[in-house]
Amino acid sequence: MEQCDVLVIGAGPTGMACAIEAQRAGYSAISVEKGCLCNSLYHYPVNMTFFTTSELLEIGDLPFACARPKPSRMEALEYYRKVAEHYRLDIRQYHTVRSLEGSDGAFRVHCDAPHGTADFLARKVVVATGFYDLPNRLGVPGEELPKVTHYYREAHPYYNSDVMVVGAKNSAAIAALELWRHGARVTLVHRGAGVDAKVKYWIKPDLENRIKNKEIAAYFQSSVREITPDSVLLETPQGARRLPNDFVLAMTGYHPDFAFLRSLGVELSAAPDSKPVVNEKTLESNVAGIYLAGVVVAGRNTGEIFIENGRHHGSQIAEDLRRKLGEPGSAPKKQKASAPSHTNLRSAE
Repeated sequence: MEQCDVLVIGAGPTGMACAIEAQRAGYSAISVEKGCLCNSLYHYPVNMTFFTTSELLEIGDLPFACARPKPSRMEALEYYRKVAEHYRLDIRQYHTVRSLEGSDGAFRVHCDAPHGTADFLARKVVVATGFYDLPNRLGVPGEELPKVTHYYREAHPYYNSDVMVVGAKNSAAIAALELWRHGARVTLVHRGAGVDAKVKYWIKPDLENRIKNKEIAAYFQSSVREITPDSVLLETPQGARRLPNDFVLAMTGYHPDFAFLRSLGVELSAAPDSKPVVNEKTLESNVAGIYLAGVVVAGRNTGEIFIENGRHHGSQIAEDLRRKLGEPGSAPKKQKASAPSHTNLRSAE
């Protein structure tokens, strides 16, 4: 069993920032990540460009230089690889957390690893698992068909196909436009009255013009009722409508793994927000020794926290670590043989 002062669950930009700040404070840190480094960013659309500038994506005080004012997904992945190398971060990729037990000062974390299992003993735990792995589901018959996906990667595979995009926020708008420009027959379906008002100012009029020109079909105040191998049944203001269909992109958003947080003993506020209980200054949860960082702090309000502000959570947590862990380098306490106080049987980053 390997020992460390701080175990970080998740190795995205926020998780990396937490590990960096823990190391800067003088403590040993290990990060476990169920996928690759920056797993969520890796699964973003291949040709995605960030809405923000590179300076606001920086962590560890390392400059992020890129060719254009707004960096691409590829540039961001390269930057975060360089950050991991610079700080010599101990990141265990493809390690899926299966259980967490013990208490403050002596947490035992069990992971499935590429070549078996791995166990860690940590004094403190930081959960920075993001939210991109759990899509908000439509909850309709046929959603499990292979033609349905909650992630958009690139347009080419959908050429000359009937594609339905469900949603009308930024991700859905971008997907609909790219699909249309690459030869797909696109239908947009949204329960709202029109394209979401928060869609970026240079994207919204483009999509609205494509709809106005009937280049992209749109059904507003409508919802999906059933998906079959060759069609989709909609409920529209004019009644039921069945449309021919080859693919469905359900761009309906994502949410944190609430079951995982509850399994750790973290309390959540009432729905719909489902915000975990944390100290706003230290980001320690109601469970002593377990900290939350990044978008998981916002519950279902995932639009409140991005890389731009979540990257500062590492500094907040490190400040509290200095107060509670004392002199860096002291060994973790021995864990007494007792029943686990927190157990998780679900996967997590």
